[in-house]
Amino acid sequence: MTDGYTERVRRLTALRGCDTVLSGARPPSVVEQLDTIRAAASDELLPDFYGEGGAVEAVERRVADLLGTEAAAFFPSGTMAQQVAMRYGAEVTGRSAVGLHPLSHPLMHERDAYAVLGGLRAVLTTTAPRNPTAEEVAALDEPVGTLLLELPLRDAGFVLPTWDELVAVVGAARDLGARVHLDGARLWESTGHLGRSLAEIAALGDSVYVSFYKSLGGHSGAVLAGPADLVRYARAWRHRYGGTVFQQWPAALAALAGLDRELPRLAGYVGHAKVVAAALAGLPGARVYPAPPHTHQFRLWLPHPAGALNDANLALAEEEKAWFVGGWQDTEVPGLAMAEVTVAGPATELDADQVVELGGRFLGRVRTA
Repeated sequence: MTDGYTERVRRLTALRGCDTVLSGARPPSVVEQLDTIRAAASDELLPDFYGEGGAVEAVERRVADLLGTEAAAFFPSGTMAQQVAMRYGAEVTGRSAVGLHPLSHPLMHERDAYAVLGGLRAVLTTTAPRNPTAEEVAALDEPVGTLLLELPLRDAGFVLPTWDELVAVVGAARDLGARVHLDGARLWESTGHLGRSLAEIAALGDSVYVSFYKSLGGHSGAVLAGPADLVRYARAWRHRYGGTVFQQWPAALAALAGLDRELPRLAGYVGHAKVVAAALAGLPGARVYPAPPHTHQFRLWLPHPAGALNDANLALAEEEKAWFVGGWQDTEVPGLAMAEVTVAGPATELDADQVVELGGRFLGRVRTA
């Protein structure tokens, strides 16, 4: 067992024991997760087999209905689903290039799978910390088969375009003869900022991927949705990539539970994130971005080393049963650290004054050299 794993377990154990949680949620135990999926299953439900039937089929129908697409395919991971979507774009357009933001998930978190496994090539759409504009897409100096748009762009601060900007950039891609794939790992919480329903947003793309564990509290899993021909292709390549697992009913049931329980609450989390962000911005030396947040997640900077902030948060949790914000990382500016804040159910119990008070207790524990 590595030191990193041991430290992670310590943090999770501390978080589970907290009475007050500002960022994130208390991680459920295995037994609690089993209770959740048991409650989501009827007594007559049979297991799925190699991606067919059971809870997997129920998730696919549910998501296709929510997104207004013809069909949907369940995948064990979003990384796999996106590889298939980009490969499909290359095959139907005859173009192996993919329009990607340098901060997009395929470039930041997938070990270059699009290139190593798919033989695809990235064309960077912009270097700005936001999704590309229509003008930037129109000015691409190489033809792309697929334009991938991450909504929201997590590694730029969970930022979203406006609806008009999104419509324009999709139109620019169409003018170039490119498909549009929506990386919607966090699409569920993006409807408020965009001012449109899930189906209206999904209708802009030729395909869309959504995740079940990032915001809905699922175990794992994703869905790739779109026209029936895309989904037929996706099922074939899911098998080739090793994603046609014998049974996936635990992940599928957890996804259904998240759609029932967490999806209706996300709008409230997004609204309260604006309250939390404004309160945090008043802490000494603090900065939040975007201000106000576009979703229920945003970035927070504090003028202290990451190690000191993580130590302070853990001490606060273990000694006072209160969790402020964890996961601090040092930035390129010495002595300035950044963390991602996620406003979920526990944070909605805290008003602005309580957020400030908790922040003061946290900063009071920060020890710097």
